[in-house]
Amino acid sequence: MAAAAAASASAERGVDVKKDGEEEQVVNPWEVSAGKGGIDYDKLVDQFGCQRLDAALVDRVARLTGRPPHRFLRRGIFFAHRDLNEILNLYERGEKFYLYTGRGPSSEALHLGHLIPFMFTKYLQDAFKVPLVIQLTDDEKFLWKNLTVEESKRLARENAKDIIACGFDVERTFIFSDFSFVGGAFYENMVKVARCVTYNKVVGIFGFSPEDHIGKVSFPPVQAVPSFPSSFPHLFAVNDQLRCLIPCAIDQDPYFRMTRDVAPRIGYQKPSLIESRFFPALQGENTKMSASDPNSAIYVTDTRKEITTKVNRYAFSGGQDSVELHRKLGANLNVDVPIKYLNFFLEDDDVLEHIKKEYKEGRMLTGEVKQRLIEVLYELVARHQRARAQVTEEMVDAFMAVRPLPNMFG
Repeated sequence: MAAAAAASASAERGVDVKKDGEEEQVVNPWEVSAGKGGIDYDKLVDQFGCQRLDAALVDRVARLTGRPPHRFLRRGIFFAHRDLNEILNLYERGEKFYLYTGRGPSSEALHLGHLIPFMFTKYLQDAFKVPLVIQLTDDEKFLWKNLTVEESKRLARENAKDIIACGFDVERTFIFSDFSFVGGAFYENMVKVARCVTYNKVVGIFGFSPEDHIGKVSFPPVQAVPSFPSSFPHLFAVNDQLRCLIPCAIDQDPYFRMTRDVAPRIGYQKPSLIESRFFPALQGENTKMSASDPNSAIYVTDTRKEITTKVNRYAFSGGQDSVELHRKLGANLNVDVPIKYLNFFLEDDDVLEHIKKEYKEGRMLTGEVKQRLIEVLYELVARHQRARAQVTEEMVDAFMAVRPLPNMFG
């Protein structure tokens, strides 16, 4: 019985357990580690109980918005969901919803993986013309990282500048940090959620241990309640049943499984989710991007020289050991990081497929693929840096001001 209970709890929080008890992969909001073959997303979807995002849903998004689906949708980067069909149903009836996403500000500069949810959320905001709330969990990073309150708050504001640089519409977007905003109706919803979740339940979902301080155990309601419009009376005072769609990486799913379980018990609608795969480290999917290893990722502050060095020296290649062998056998695209990065960032589907075909069949060499990636990444990073340079303190104040959004559904 104890072993069965442990296996059940492990599955709920996204931990694969072998028969001998050795963990193959761990996926939760604070830890992602893959087995030898990388993350098994099919198994993760089954364990978490979410739904696969199929071509019919992607086509429906395109039809309803009247614009081509984002490449993250076309290529299965956002690959799973919870009740996305319900959001599309109400939109088709002429009803509205709002978006909610967030960032845990633990570093000075964002890497490209951090940009993924914001790039996609920007597309959703533009396509559906809906309001957006962005939560900066500076309190979470104080609780989990060796940061002071003051440093957590400073990093939240610096990260807000990078988020604003993604191009969000200030008339439809409210950015808030927990240390500055939590209180009032937001806090009321937090305690409503907290009263519905037992200690055993939160341990089963998040895997907290007896050594974890109570700040960690008490945090999940903070990330849950932006899913409820009544947490933002200055935005949604007249509609506490407005539906919410949350774009996020799949490691955040445990928060919202808890939220969806609690929502109907406190009189609210369940949030819907659209969830992405993970962005790999330069060294491959079996390693982790880490702030302590700047060579594990491309940062939005990197120069062209730094991008070139990182890609050429550290990006894991699926090419063969010699030109002769590569011409004969071709590349293994399943493990090749430059191809994975191009899959995220190269817009043209036809060009991407041509590169993949030529590389797989040995006609294109690793150096050529890496050079193409360097150009794509540098263009992306340089564009972001130009936009970031235009973000003033006054712009940050405008996005974070507690005010009605004048063009919320316009």
